[in-house]
Amino acid sequence: MGSSEEKVVAVIMVGGPTKGTRFRPLSLNIPKPLFPLAGQPMVNHPILACKRILNLAQIYLIGFYEEREFALFVSSISNELRVPVRYLREDRPHGSAGGLYNFRDLIMEDNPSHIFLLNCDVCCSFPLPQMLEAHKRYGGMGTILVIKVSPESANQFGELVADPVTNELLHYTEKPETFVSDRINCGVYVFTPDIFTAIQDVSTHRKDRATLRRVSSFEALQPPDRSLPTDFVRLDQDILSPLAGKRQFYVYETMDFWEQIKTPGMSLKCSGLYLSQFRFTAPHLLASGDGTKKAAISGDVYIHPSAKVHPTAKIGPNVSISANARIGAGVRLVNCIILDDVEIKENAVVIHAIVGWKSSIGRWSRVQASGDHNAKLGVTILGESVMVEDEVVIINSIVLPNKTLNVSVQGEIIL
Repeated sequence: MGSSEEKVVAVIMVGGPTKGTRFRPLSLNIPKPLFPLAGQPMVNHPILACKRILNLAQIYLIGFYEEREFALFVSSISNELRVPVRYLREDRPHGSAGGLYNFRDLIMEDNPSHIFLLNCDVCCSFPLPQMLEAHKRYGGMGTILVIKVSPESANQFGELVADPVTNELLHYTEKPETFVSDRINCGVYVFTPDIFTAIQDVSTHRKDRATLRRVSSFEALQPPDRSLPTDFVRLDQDILSPLAGKRQFYVYETMDFWEQIKTPGMSLKCSGLYLSQFRFTAPHLLASGDGTKKAAISGDVYIHPSAKVHPTAKIGPNVSISANARIGAGVRLVNCIILDDVEIKENAVVIHAIVGWKSSIGRWSRVQASGDHNAKLGVTILGESVMVEDEVVIINSIVLPNKTLNVSVQGEIIL
């Protein structure tokens, strides 16, 4: 089969309700992968990146959410992209590699020559076509997207060492206690189908060890076995670490942006990164206005077509306004996400904040924060249907759904 006819399949790991507690209160109402960044569901961004891959046959989403939570989205995005998108629900955790292996028969239905694996909670430019070309040149089993970070932050991720000439992965360690490298794993991969053999080998090795333990009288006297299930295989510790330095894995370094989306604060930062990317990939999605017939826009701003924004409002930079929002006269919005059906009344100010669905902010009120995306209260979060009355100031706080605030608060979590 010629290279122009080789099919590619993409798999996006979306997680599930067993994790993601750090994303509350926003994940109380919607699966985290469907939370909008830059006006689009989080998972849309990697999906749209996959669409740029030549000969893409299928996109699979793998996670623990109930199928009904993704049914409408999957149907809509499949029709929009004209590429089949399918959600596959895991019955229980199998690990990052085990989850892939669990659905190997479906993934291999189209007999793909290459398989992309992406994590949904990663924000980057997803240079997938370039990765694939590099991967074909390297000739290994897999290629990992990597990025250089500060030495101080590297130990929060998987650190790796690669050959500077051949780009072969020489050493990999997950969240090491001592510094190894300032190159980290971005959570984006491309593999040949040989990856399934590597995963199976890990499971087989575990079964063999378990059998040996059962027949050993010494082992029988030891505490109950606490080893991992045979079908629970981690991509980093069980595959990448032992196969590093064996000419199986290579790296492709991105010089573009990259972040992990673990908290609401980081989602606000990543929404801004995607908005800035729209300048090059989708400029038609960015709003414009000079304050005459339309609101004054500065920087990168997305406004849903159904939202109503008063021409005297000042919007931006880094603002995303969702469907049916109503922005009143004299309102000032900076570095914020305004979700569906929100009303912001006259002369209110929202800075470094996320305003939840159906919430209302009264006249002359302020909802703001310091803007530290990594701090627990660095971004003010209003859950669904939160009512902030007139002339109330909310600073560096998190407010759970269905609360009414008639007094000012600072640095609080309102339960």
